[in-house]
Amino acid sequence: MPRNSDSPATTVVSPAVVTAPTRSGGPDAGWAHRKLYENVIKTLYALPEEFRTSLRISDFRATDIFTLNSALGASIEDAVVNGLNSLREVWDADGCYALYRFERQSQAFPDVRLVTDAPGETPIIMGIELKGWFAVSKEGEPTFRYKVTPNACAPADLLVVYPWVLSDVVAGSPKLLRPFVGEARYAAELRNHYWQTMRSQNGGNAGVTPATHQTPYPVGKIDQCADRADDDGGGNFGRIARYGLLDDFVAAVKKQEVSGIPVLAWLTFFKLFSDGSRDLDSVVATIGTALARYRDVNESDTHALTEAFEQIVVILRGS
Repeated sequence: MPRNSDSPATTVVSPAVVTAPTRSGGPDAGWAHRKLYENVIKTLYALPEEFRTSLRISDFRATDIFTLNSALGASIEDAVVNGLNSLREVWDADGCYALYRFERQSQAFPDVRLVTDAPGETPIIMGIELKGWFAVSKEGEPTFRYKVTPNACAPADLLVVYPWVLSDVVAGSPKLLRPFVGEARYAAELRNHYWQTMRSQNGGNAGVTPATHQTPYPVGKIDQCADRADDDGGGNFGRIARYGLLDDFVAAVKKQEVSGIPVLAWLTFFKLFSDGSRDLDSVVATIGTALARYRDVNESDTHALTEAFEQIVVILRGS
C-alpha cells in the first residue's frame, strides 16, 4: 500500500566508521632537530650492548623470580637514562647538543626528557616515556598502563619499552634485550581507538574523557594529562599490551635466548614452578599435564620445552 505522503519519513542512520590512527613517522623532515631524533632512536637500539649497571643479584630463590619486576624496575630505568647520556657520541656525534642531557622525572610525562638549563636555548627538545619489562614476569607481557592524552605528546616523543633479564637468569646483573621504540602520540591514539571500538562493539560505555592538559611537557604531575575511561570497573583502560601495539615485539622477545634457552621456555618453567611445585625434578616429570594448563603452549612445542626444562634444571642447580 502506498505510504501516506503526510507521514514522517524514516531516517536510516548508518553506524559511524571510526578510522584507526596511523603512525606519523615522527616530526617533519624539515624540523631543526630531525637528525637528532633519528640518532636518538639508533642509540636506543644500540644501548643493550653498552648497558652497564652496578646492580647485582645473588642468592635469589627461583620461586621468588616474579618479584623482581617491581623490586628492580625503577633502578633499571634510571640506569637506562645514564646509559643514554654515556652514549652521547652516538646521538650527538657533531657536538651540537653539548648543553643538553637526558633527565628522568618521576610522576611526569614523558618521564625522560632531553633538556637544558642554558638561557636562550629550547628547554626541552624531545621526550621518552620509558618502561622496563622483566621478560620472565608471570604475565608474559608488559603490564604498565599508558593513559596520557594524545595532544600531550609532541611529534618527537617516544614510547620505549626495554625488556630485561638477569645475566644468569636467577642471579647476576640486569641485561637489556632489544627494545620496543614507538611514537608516543600514536600509542595514545591507538589506545583510545581500541577502547572506544571494543566497548562499542560489546555494547558498553565507550566514552573517554580527555585530560584537562592538552599540550606537550606539562609542568605538574602526570594525572593532569591522563585521559580517563568513563566506565572502567576492571581498571583495564591504558593497558597498552592489549591493543595490538606490542604483539610482534612480545613474540620476538620470547624467542630471544638467555643462557642458550628461549625466554618462552624460562617463562613457562617459572610459571609451572611457582604454581605449587617446590621440586625442580617434579616440574620436568609432570610436564605433559602441566603444560596443558597453558593455552599459549601448543602440542608441537611440548617436546622442545621438555628438553629446555631439563637444561634449566641443570642451570638452576648450578646456581
